[in-house]
Amino acid sequence: MTITRKTITIPVADGTTVPAYLARPAGPTAPVAVVVAHELFAVNPDIRGVADDLAEAGHLVLAPEFYHRHADPGHWLERTDAGRQAGFALLHQLHREEALADVDACLRWLDSQQGIQRTALIGFSAGGHLAYLAACQLPISRTAVLYGGWLPTSDIPMSRPTPTLDLTPGMSGRLLYLVGEDDALIDAGHRDQIRAALEQADVEYDMVTYPGVAHAFFWPGTTAFDQKARDDAWTRILSLLAGQ
Repeated sequence: MTITRKTITIPVADGTTVPAYLARPAGPTAPVAVVVAHELFAVNPDIRGVADDLAEAGHLVLAPEFYHRHADPGHWLERTDAGRQAGFALLHQLHREEALADVDACLRWLDSQQGIQRTALIGFSAGGHLAYLAACQLPISRTAVLYGGWLPTSDIPMSRPTPTLDLTPGMSGRLLYLVGEDDALIDAGHRDQIRAALEQADVEYDMVTYPGVAHAFFWPGTTAFDQKARDDAWTRILSLLAGQ
């Protein structure tokens, strides 16, 4: 399918504007539009690639630059130690209310587009945390969280003043949580806490764990990459968006 791509800017309620990578089919779009929440390294080629793939599947997609208050437009980081350090510095400047304001602005923009009936959110790692947070606070029908960490803790500003997991009762849509069993950030104890919170809140969810798979398994070219897990995750994401 032919798609179009460009970067747009969207006004946010706090007076800032969030740049967002926009990918859309050249023809009619599916009724579900998608926000892609980036991981530590911002809207890098991997995140743009996910947006493109979703657009090729028929979806209207935005990948917002959540670091826009502290980084230049278009800024992204390499998967290196230096990139990781810079990413953590930016992540620790992203506060809960700012992340939610950015997502809300993007959802409103998507809702205003012709043919859109529902909105969904897909997030990776830190963006997975952000996706879970947004699903607890905003009207999102479908959310896919890929190895979203720190949910039971208050280790990052998005999970303060109380851990994001405590907000689970506010989740009204369906959740898909995907994680490797060898994920050093999200161990068995954290997975149990997440599952228990979802069960207690009576959320419609699926938690899929991949044996022998580590954090960030989705990205080709990385040491953690697992093709089988990625293929399964992608199939499940598309099924989630289709409402199956």
